[in-house]
Amino acid sequence: MTTPTPRPAEPAAPAKETIETKTTHLVEAMSEGKFGIADDMFDETMLAALGPDKLEVAWRSVEKSAGKFEAIDSIEITEKDAHSIALAKTKFERARLVVRVVYDKDGKVAGLFFQPLAAEIPWSAPAYADASRFEEREVEVGSAPALPGTATLPRGSGPFPAVVLVHGSGPNDRDETVGGAKPFKDLAWGLASKGIAVLRYVKRSRHSPSGIVTQKEEVLDGVRDAVARLRDTPEVDKRRIVVLGHSQGGYLAPRIGVAHPELAGIVILAGSTRPLEDSMIEQLTYLGSLDSKNEGLKSALEAARVFKKKVTSPTLTATDTIDLPTGGSVTGAYFLDVRGYEPPAVAKKLTLPLLVLQGERDYQVTTRDFEGWKSALASKKTVTLRTYPSLNHLFISGSGTPSPAEYGKEGHVDEKVIGDIAAWVNALAPAAGK
Repeated sequence: MTTPTPRPAEPAAPAKETIETKTTHLVEAMSEGKFGIADDMFDETMLAALGPDKLEVAWRSVEKSAGKFEAIDSIEITEKDAHSIALAKTKFERARLVVRVVYDKDGKVAGLFFQPLAAEIPWSAPAYADASRFEEREVEVGSAPALPGTATLPRGSGPFPAVVLVHGSGPNDRDETVGGAKPFKDLAWGLASKGIAVLRYVKRSRHSPSGIVTQKEEVLDGVRDAVARLRDTPEVDKRRIVVLGHSQGGYLAPRIGVAHPELAGIVILAGSTRPLEDSMIEQLTYLGSLDSKNEGLKSALEAARVFKKKVTSPTLTATDTIDLPTGGSVTGAYFLDVRGYEPPAVAKKLTLPLLVLQGERDYQVTTRDFEGWKSALASKKTVTLRTYPSLNHLFISGSGTPSPAEYGKEGHVDEKVIGDIAAWVNALAPAAGK
């Protein structure tokens, strides 16, 4: 699911000390059964979605699974746009949870979420990675801002084909870390073991979100700079550079292809073919089907429906403020920039070779999206489409009903995926005269 990056701060957010006090007060009130606190602390939208009665149901649901509340261990506070976000790490009888509270510029609660406290899970190299076959260098990608990156370069004389990795949604690190998985590090080490250079870097929305208005600033400018960085790397064959986009990166891959005809090809991993608002509603509906009594998911789904009405409104303007269901806000420009954008239709016009891969156990970007790619591209000889029955959104193998719990475990991008991408990249003809 693609999540836009909130725009930089304008009005001053409430003081951190005030937010910490408010958060402590809210959590303790809920633990004491004082759910009428919603009337005092919630904004109008939250109060309509999660008033005192529904707040009680949500809290009792948490207690049912985690046990009685015991203590707040710590509270971390960050700011996004005019919003403050408090992450209260809490201890219950049977679990540790993060209570995530989003406050608007007036200090009212605009979002409330209960999340498992993820444990630090050490990364170990996948069996298919051979560290003796490559080296890694710290690099900078672009300028103003320069994004920290890592170039993973095969040992040997070269020049080597190369791949730029383009993140999925959210403020990702260079490894695209999700719980116990680091799919971009898996890809970098796996492909470099097979003679392919890889460049991965910190997404702008994580490193320096100021100035982001649309997905151009959020994603596309970084891709431009990463491609240029590889073209200036002596070990890289500048006529065999490929861009690999995952999730949001896959959604934007056709736009990248239009902007960079000098590429040798494009790889799309779990690329959405539909607008953010539709994918968000579909994902929340699915998660709700796994836990029909979860009032938090029900309120999140209702918020997503309200969000869709706003971003699809014919009266939306570039300067309108759009509050995100996940907290923070962006301007209408973010959504107007991609209004009418149909990734498969744009991809169909490309002359670049395309490799489109999809995990069949992916509930975030589903096989419905893959069918969109397939319908538009199956007749093109330059396109390869492939699905993997056991793989999830991160292309990690699993079984049973897919759920977010899978991301809390260590896992690696499947070796078959690494092999398929490597074989496809190594077989590409150099881009003519570039």
